[in-house]
Amino acid sequence: SLSAGLDLPGRFLFATLTLMTLIAILVFIEEAVYIYRKIPSSKRSIIIWINAAAPVISTTSCIGMWIPRSAMFTDFTAGIFFAIVIHKFLMMMIKECGGQKVLLRRFENGHFTISTGPCCCCCPCLPRVPITRKTLFWLQLSTFQFAVFRPVLVFLSIVLWTNDNYILYNLSPRGPALWISCIVGALTLFALWAVGIMFRKVRILLKCKNIIPKFALYQFIVILNQLQITIINMLATQKIIPCAPPLSSTVRGSYIAHQLLIMEMFLITVISRVVYRRKYHDLEPPECVAEEPRDKKQTP
Repeated sequence: SLSAGLDLPGRFLFATLTLMTLIAILVFIEEAVYIYRKIPSSKRSIIIWINAAAPVISTTSCIGMWIPRSAMFTDFTAGIFFAIVIHKFLMMMIKECGGQKVLLRRFENGHFTISTGPCCCCCPCLPRVPITRKTLFWLQLSTFQFAVFRPVLVFLSIVLWTNDNYILYNLSPRGPALWISCIVGALTLFALWAVGIMFRKVRILLKCKNIIPKFALYQFIVILNQLQITIINMLATQKIIPCAPPLSSTVRGSYIAHQLLIMEMFLITVISRVVYRRKYHDLEPPECVAEEPRDKKQTP
């Protein structure tokens, strides 16, 4: 087994990373109990889903660290869960604004700026889009499609893999891995683009609800879970990460990526507990916000 071939420093590292995973799970459970008791039911499940992203990725990475052959399945599981979390984060921003109806009233004559990352950050000439029920529907659809199609593509990949047609690190144009990866990448960009458009509009309004640090944590999870793993896998495929028998270069690259993710997700879990636990008041309705300056002028 893998643990039998480890030296003393290796066993200490494995034990430490496993302990960090267990602590992250316990921190999340404690935070979920707090959210269930203190947060209104309309936001409760969404916030719990978002807080669960880091512990779930840490758990799948721990399994992949102990069982290197399961790396494809653990990465797929983390990817499916994170696809759902992206949609939940967009819905959380809408909920924090008071819901769709209140958001439309609050930004009745407003516009969405679509020249934002990751798709159109280099296109400032793009027109601004009015905030209507239809545009909100398209933003929600952009994240929902990723939560639906990512599991479908994962299922297709596993079916092809069982038939020896899908090789994760074979990125030749004749193999399905390259095309499935390109489709997943395009769907991911569209989903992240929708979240970026919404955040750019509501970040000032929801500043009192810590939306900026929440979005920063969300972005860190995106970068670490998607970009970091992709870069390490590319380095392993090109043999830049050397093999260490009995582990090949690709298995060792996955092995390193999982160890890094465990440490990073542990830190994000602890920071998320601080960010999401801070108490704040609900936003006042649009009528109160509009009348507030007038009342202050009349105050002697």
